[in-house]
Amino acid sequence: MPHFLWPEPLSAAQLKRLEEHKYSASGRSLFEPPCQIYWNWLVQQIPTWVAPNTLTIIGLVINIVTTVVLVFYCPTATEEAPAWAFILSALGLFIYQSLDAIDGKQARRTNSSSALGELFDHGCDAVSTVFVAVGTCISCGIGSYPDWMFFSGFVGMFMFFCAHWQTYVSGTLRFGLVDVTEVQIAIVVMYVMSAFGGVALWDYR
Repeated sequence: MPHFLWPEPLSAAQLKRLEEHKYSASGRSLFEPPCQIYWNWLVQQIPTWVAPNTLTIIGLVINIVTTVVLVFYCPTATEEAPAWAFILSALGLFIYQSLDAIDGKQARRTNSSSALGELFDHGCDAVSTVFVAVGTCISCGIGSYPDWMFFSGFVGMFMFFCAHWQTYVSGTLRFGLVDVTEVQIAIVVMYVMSAFGGVALWDYR
């Protein structure tokens, strides 16, 4: 069978590196300190028997489902979705962000941290990035401008790739003053504004 259909398993050296991997992050964004207060409280409400990866996948599924609702009403990103669909997407992204922020805390709290768990977390983040980009384009109604729509989706995925590329090279995930937390909160606000002001709110003509 061709390798591109069924790639070879990880080599012994790759498995050894995965086993030795330790999560390392530096920097702090503007909204992280107040968000940490909420996240630290939230993780204490989660029973210790709940696996960290369960939180990750629940957040991802909620984000996907709420975005699919938007896609159902706005398949070409030129239609007007009902206000409740935008509110639902805002809630879905907020829940995803919250669960994504506490899955690592839950892992440390239950002594179940692992490199595989981090890989699973970032894999879910990669999938979520696509749906967040699609939802953002719908909330702005830029389907009439396919070039801008492509650019918006490309920028989101490219920034995600670059962040993890530099992590692969340096071994440390670095956060800037304005990072993913701020972007996600901004998109939640955009959803709410589109719910109350309509997609026409973003029309510059």
